[in-house]
Amino acid sequence: MALSLHHGERVMLDKVGGFADGVAVKEVGVETFCLCRELVDGVVLVSRDAICASIKDMFEEKRSILEPAGALALAGAEAYCKYYGLKGKNIVAITSGANMNFDKLRVVTELANVGRKQEAVLATILAEKPGSFKQFCELVGPMNITEFKYRCSSDKAAVVLYSVGVHMVSDLEAMKQRLESSQLRTYNLTASDLVKDHLRYLMGGRLNVENEVLCRFVFPERPGALMKFLGTFSPRWNISLFHYRGQGETGANVLVGIQVGKSEMEEFIQRSESLGYEYVLVTNDSNFQLLMH
Repeated sequence: MALSLHHGERVMLDKVGGFADGVAVKEVGVETFCLCRELVDGVVLVSRDAICASIKDMFEEKRSILEPAGALALAGAEAYCKYYGLKGKNIVAITSGANMNFDKLRVVTELANVGRKQEAVLATILAEKPGSFKQFCELVGPMNITEFKYRCSSDKAAVVLYSVGVHMVSDLEAMKQRLESSQLRTYNLTASDLVKDHLRYLMGGRLNVENEVLCRFVFPERPGALMKFLGTFSPRWNISLFHYRGQGETGANVLVGIQVGKSEMEEFIQRSESLGYEYVLVTNDSNFQLLMH
């Protein structure tokens, strides 16, 4: 809708996320677009994390659970007020809908604090030697570690993935500076959906796999979807990684690694297109290289 209003005509998206499924459409309706073009002054865009934060806020204040598409309005209203510096005003957000299930609630609990900027996801490279973990914890200092994942992968260095509670952005920056000053390279991965949806659950599996192509597929939630996928790629190529985690969406987000030679990439792309599932290549994603290779 934002793009359609900007261009003055209905625009079709290549793909849409299914988390806020009540508003997940590739192309807005004719009548809806006409009404919005006449009556709507603007569109506010917010992230999935911000939607989760609004769901949590509503539950904590009113003990009501909103569906993502309803919480979208609340997140948008908050972003609007923050952008324009509005205070002491009456703002109305239409939070219609009750399409919520426990799979989505699990995602909400994991991302709400990130959306409210109360939690950050980071990775730090430590020397693989006695005392390095203690040094790391001392440098983190008063920051509360809410999640920590580490597995020995070489004799020289280790990558740890962790989350910390954040009270002020300045606290996070100060911690990051302390680590960097001690030659501990640290990366803020909070904005990466690939990390939050998949890689945080795969820590400990660092390996260099020959000719590995990494893709994110959206599987339709219906019987036979997995077998159709396997029939397309197996046994033609070896599947080297597979991570699926239900998120209560109409489509399942799946991270797949497949060993495909350079001379076979054209065939791989053709088969991927013919499969009919939405997909994107993420082989060169910097966060995947950091955590898994």
